Amino acid sequence: MLARDPSPPPPAEGVAIAEPAHGNESYIALVWRRLKRSWTGMAGLFLVVLLLVMAVFADFIAPSDPKATDVAFAPPQVPSFHDKDGNFTFRPRIYALADSADLDPVTFQPIVGPDYDHPRLLGFFVEGAPYRLFGLIPADRHLFGSMDGQPVHFLGTDKFGRDVLSRAIHGSRVSLMIALTVVFIITLIGTTVGMVSGYFGGKFDIWMQRFVELVLAFPQLPLYLALTTLIPVTAPTNVFLGFVIIVMSALGWAQMSREVRGKTLALARIDYVRAAMAVGANDRRIIMQHIFPNAMSHVIVAVTIAIPTVVLLEAFLGFLGFAVKPPLISWGLMLQDTATYSVIGTYPWILSPVGFVLVTVFAFNALGDGLRDAVDPY
Repeated sequence: MLARDPSPPPPAEGVAIAEPAHGNESYIALVWRRLKRSWTGMAGLFLVVLLLVMAVFADFIAPSDPKATDVAFAPPQVPSFHDKDGNFTFRPRIYALADSADLDPVTFQPIVGPDYDHPRLLGFFVEGAPYRLFGLIPADRHLFGSMDGQPVHFLGTDKFGRDVLSRAIHGSRVSLMIALTVVFIITLIGTTVGMVSGYFGGKFDIWMQRFVELVLAFPQLPLYLALTTLIPVTAPTNVFLGFVIIVMSALGWAQMSREVRGKTLALARIDYVRAAMAVGANDRRIIMQHIFPNAMSHVIVAVTIAIPTVVLLEAFLGFLGFAVKPPLISWGLMLQDTATYSVIGTYPWILSPVGFVLVTVFAFNALGDGLRDAVDPY
């Protein structure tokens, strides 16, 4: 008797072969595969990683010392690939401003123009102002800058002559730190309260939701301004910053709690949760093993959307002088220089921190939009 060949017969000509299913993939792999299909989500992810790297390595990436002073309101120095004769060169350079021998016929002041006779070459990994990487490692190398070690101002200087680009890069640390810390506290409190309230229900849920509604009923902006003015001006910077984080967190967790409660109410009626209750599983196990993992997809999307909201709030409060105090640097604090229209019209480059805020808001919103479609791969 002949042995039977276990291999399947070859497909007939012209018959398409079905692709293998992705049923064996993990949940994270499914989310990542769907996220890669969204170009906006991937663009947001790339920008978010870039912003975090910039904040962590701000000392290395910033071309100058953010506290060093130079000429006040100096215009941006634009790199050039041409020499004084107009010939193309492969080495980028900048031309510092210098007073010429000619006088303005109206003001009789020396005409300021580029100094073509003394170009300053630009490069990567150049020596510059000394710093301590992570506050521990002494170094003096910067990602880009002038080859001669002199400060360059690609986005100009502010009213004190400080480099705007370097201050914006260092400001990302405080702005993102405030946003991430506030959102972490909001997520921790809001998720816990929402799941517990939605799971147990009854009178506990009723009273908890009345308290949440009370918090949501407060006009947040006037309350922010009122609470932040309680701190004396002479208070240490860390105390003021901590109080601002606490105020933002105390007023922001209620919305997250309401969203998670609605998700928990829906999950508590699913069959596998009721089966766990029937077999005698305790409440803590049901919440942590069944409800929390299924609510995390919504929480992750809510976090990516909440971060840009806090960044905008910090920028607004910083502009009003209620968020960060010197010597700390934040994007909102830098925007205080734009308080008058005359300054904006004459020195428009001091609006550069607005660009960093817009990029941050777009990055997290784009990432949240991509995750919103990817977290439910089924």
